[in-house]
Amino acid sequence: MVYTPSAQSLVSALRTQQEPATSTRQRGQPEAGQIVRTLFQHSDGSIREASHTVPASPVFAAAFSAFARGTLIATTRGPVAVEDLHPGMKILTNERGPSPLLWIGSMSLRPALSQASPVRLTRIMTGALGLGRPMVDLMTGPGARIAQRSSTQYDQILRPVHDLIDGNSVISVTPPGAVHLYHIALQRHATMTAAGLTLETYHPGPGFETALTQQHLAQFIALFPYVRRPSDFGGLAYRRGPLGNTNRLFG
Repeated sequence: MVYTPSAQSLVSALRTQQEPATSTRQRGQPEAGQIVRTLFQHSDGSIREASHTVPASPVFAAAFSAFARGTLIATTRGPVAVEDLHPGMKILTNERGPSPLLWIGSMSLRPALSQASPVRLTRIMTGALGLGRPMVDLMTGPGARIAQRSSTQYDQILRPVHDLIDGNSVISVTPPGAVHLYHIALQRHATMTAAGLTLETYHPGPGFETALTQQHLAQFIALFPYVRRPSDFGGLAYRRGPLGNTNRLFG
């Protein structure tokens, strides 16, 4: 898909005239998407928060559904719970060392809205993958990927965490109530340490724009103030596997 000037103008309009998240849906109508929140550093240095209603699409869902509240992320200040991170903090990456945190996306997941296809999180028990891996029980959402050594090559591959489910030390969990999920983005895709495990930062993936209409592409780009076109996300640090159907997150 070519990123056209008309799509660029839609991005500008979405960034300057965000509608209240509840204004697009009237009482009694089915929920068309999901309310999400973004936290980012503005060009003037201030930290700003925005609320958006996004369409039910796997591309959108993956941007907000990696880490449950309480996940400890390695920073230059030591491990920090994901909900306590803020833009400008330095995340310890495995590829480039300390890197500024640019963007945090979050969503509140209410399983009761998805009874027909319940959303499941993945819990990795303490030490399930080796000593201190993870250091404490780690809960992840459908958008999380973990780095593992490829069985056929020397480099790493990023696999969906839910692929590790074995029913014993890595289990599927259906939360009884609302849970908060997060994802974080840096200037370049990287891996970092979360509770002692190597997980990826957010990247929509090469060619993600081909799965979106022009209007949805403009809406997606508007979620990331430091991005103007799909190519601004840069390349992937490693090969990775598909997440599967994250669309069910939106009920």
